[in-house]
Amino acid sequence: MGETQKILQGPRHHTSLKKPLWVVLTVSVTSMLLICTHMYPKHGKSSSCHGLYSTRGCEDALSKWLPVHVRKFTDEEIAARAVVRDILRTPPFITNNSKIAFLFLTPGTLPFEKLWDEFFKGHEGKFSIYIHPSKERPVHISRHFSDREIHSDEVTWGRISMVDAEKRLLVSALEDPDNQHFVLVSESCIPLHTFDYTYRYLLYSNVSFIESFVDPGPHGTGRHMEHMLPEIAKEDFRKGAQWFTMKRQHAIIVMADGLYYSKFREYCGPGIEADKNCIADEHYLPTFFNMIDPMGISNWSVTFVDWSERRWHPKTYGGNEISLEFMKNVTSEDMSVHVTSVGKHGDELHWPCTWNGIKRPCYLFARKFHPDTLDTLVNLFPNYTSTAV
Repeated sequence: MGETQKILQGPRHHTSLKKPLWVVLTVSVTSMLLICTHMYPKHGKSSSCHGLYSTRGCEDALSKWLPVHVRKFTDEEIAARAVVRDILRTPPFITNNSKIAFLFLTPGTLPFEKLWDEFFKGHEGKFSIYIHPSKERPVHISRHFSDREIHSDEVTWGRISMVDAEKRLLVSALEDPDNQHFVLVSESCIPLHTFDYTYRYLLYSNVSFIESFVDPGPHGTGRHMEHMLPEIAKEDFRKGAQWFTMKRQHAIIVMADGLYYSKFREYCGPGIEADKNCIADEHYLPTFFNMIDPMGISNWSVTFVDWSERRWHPKTYGGNEISLEFMKNVTSEDMSVHVTSVGKHGDELHWPCTWNGIKRPCYLFARKFHPDTLDTLVNLFPNYTSTAV
């Protein structure tokens, strides 16, 4: 008997103990090699798992083959997701009485009330108006806006009070069962199309128009707070404009949410953690809907804004900048722009806009416009609005 065979065989009185162990080890190693060979077949010299002593490829293959650890949801998360799931199963109820609720979030005066009056004229019964004046009660010139104020409270830019104001508007509008779509606009917003076009675009869309995108820069995922864990992971954190339009089911979900909202109430605000300056209205809804119904939103907003100046607030257009050509360019734009905080001037993401799978203009509304543009916009309104389906 050779020396190698003696070493492998060992003393005779231990053979009965060693044999089962060698059988198990042989079967295990063979199984691992078979798995690696199946998952990483040989492709020339660069094969990831080739040969008995090439183990890194096998380790990578096995790590992908083995079950991935999935965090268990808390009781609160399970309950929240059950409620969301049940609400989303409720089909939309569109009738001849269905209305769009316009939610005006304003400090006080509505300088474009005259323009909105032209937009609403002749479509009574198809819309509702709700106004949240955070500083002073506005004086109205249009009967459509008269006595439409709701209970309001102070609003501070960048704080959760902005989200609270949005929720007050939503809950007020939800009291009317005929309101089937909800549009948040500001005092500097204007309509870009006719009411009929806007009504069909929103009411018969298969999604809510909520902007939600990944901004890997310091003013995007860089604002995520560790205190938001475990419910809100950094990879789920999203950014977007606050100017949404949403279906009734989504509005109900927002009002039902207490769990995810509480994370933003407690941990998203300027100066809460180091210099992150988390802005609640830019992150709460984009993150929330990315987590609970990502396929139910457009990921872009139907409200046009111009971030070309790369400041904290978007560009405000003055009277000398408004022309028919400019307005037609905005109304016909079919690529949405999302500005990140990556790089010195911020990278831009460009996405095509589709309506129920068909390419369509992106924007129904636009901001920000200075009050001195009112007369020009009223005169141009019949010419720049579209009646296309």
